[in-house]
Amino acid sequence: MSRRISIAAWSALVSLPLISGLALADDFALPVEQATDRPVTSLAGTEVFQEDSPWVRSEGREESDPFAEHIETDRDSFTPATTVVGRHRSVIEMSYSFIANRTSADTHSFPELLTRVGLTERTEFRIGWNYEVGGGGNVSGTDSGGDESRASATSEAQVLFGFKTIVSEQREWLPESAVILQGYTPTAGPEDNTDMMVAYVVGWTLPDDWKLDTALRYATEKAEGDSFNQWAPSVVLRVPVHERWNVHAEYFGIFTQNKSDNQNPQYISPGVHYLITPDCEIGIRTGWGLSDDSAHFFSNIGLGLRF
Repeated sequence: MSRRISIAAWSALVSLPLISGLALADDFALPVEQATDRPVTSLAGTEVFQEDSPWVRSEGREESDPFAEHIETDRDSFTPATTVVGRHRSVIEMSYSFIANRTSADTHSFPELLTRVGLTERTEFRIGWNYEVGGGGNVSGTDSGGDESRASATSEAQVLFGFKTIVSEQREWLPESAVILQGYTPTAGPEDNTDMMVAYVVGWTLPDDWKLDTALRYATEKAEGDSFNQWAPSVVLRVPVHERWNVHAEYFGIFTQNKSDNQNPQYISPGVHYLITPDCEIGIRTGWGLSDDSAHFFSNIGLGLRF
């Protein structure tokens, strides 16, 4: 246990200088895009906003549609969002997952807590914690992965920490994109190694506010003395059906590499999400396995809050 605490402490110490540096850099370097959201004087002598700023939304649009600028969580699908929370804003996400495994005990995973803190307009810091009991499996986008067929039911907990940053904005058919770098350190359970995950997500906003996102994750894993890699591709189509309602359809898979017994669980998953307010979202996902290595079925329910 002392080794796990030591690893987590060192990870926090290493993160602090980077957090401070990013915050200071944002104070002294104003992006070109931000400069365009200042009001300018029109020929009529009134102040207006330049419409081409990606960071600005007109007051008129916000008054007519308070849900035009709403929370976007990473937990509402396996594929993370292409956006970050923004400077001086925070998002807290939590959820519960039930996985009906095919050849091992069912898995319960909670609270899948993820706190996202905006350092700049393009970068956020991420920290979270989760507890899992059962036969393994992973259907949460914030998890590091896991063995899909543990021989016996076990319990484990881990803390996650990392960063997410915007890489590009959408320009016509050039996608919006972001990269996530996270570490995972066990705080309870049979393993004591820290694993790393990097994810790259790209997305397009389509006509009628449909959204198509796709991502690829790479993670290191170790289970029962066996070290291996994981690759997790995913794609999701999000469709708004009302200013408060959103539905999605998603495919994702988790493929192991260099494992003594390689596995390739794959899932098809629909979901529905409801905005209680522009800063509060609830959502339900469910899914079915497409391969022999997959669980029969999973369900996930969660909540996101923005401050």
